[in-house]
Amino acid sequence: MKIKTARFMRTIRHRRIRKNIVGTTSRPRLSVFRSLNHIYAQIIDDTIGATITAASSLDSEITSQSKTSTKKDISSLVGKLIAHRAKQKSISKVVLDRGGYKYHGRVEALAKTAREEGLIF
Repeated sequence: MKIKTARFMRTIRHRRIRKNIVGTTSRPRLSVFRSLNHIYAQIIDDTIGATITAASSLDSEITSQSKTSTKKDISSLVGKLIAHRAKQKSISKVVLDRGGYKYHGRVEALAKTAREEGLIF
């Protein structure tokens, strides 16, 4: 029997989620990936298989502000940045792909801030 590590269980949850979530041209997919130290967000159009825009905690706009911030605060900044970049590309509606992560903590902070900035999902 295979050992069920947290990483393995996340991939199972991610596959289950991705069976139902597809980003279209009218409503692209907001994909979230978090590592131990950073968080990444991409808006993806699955019909053409291309990333429309992306933001991460490694962007220069965020690293300058994040010297003394917590990971949750940095996630909020990434959510604000991805929403701003989506508005520039005239995207207002997206589908959230939480990537198999539970909807709390950093993922929730990113999504909540993106909603407050005007993204609809």
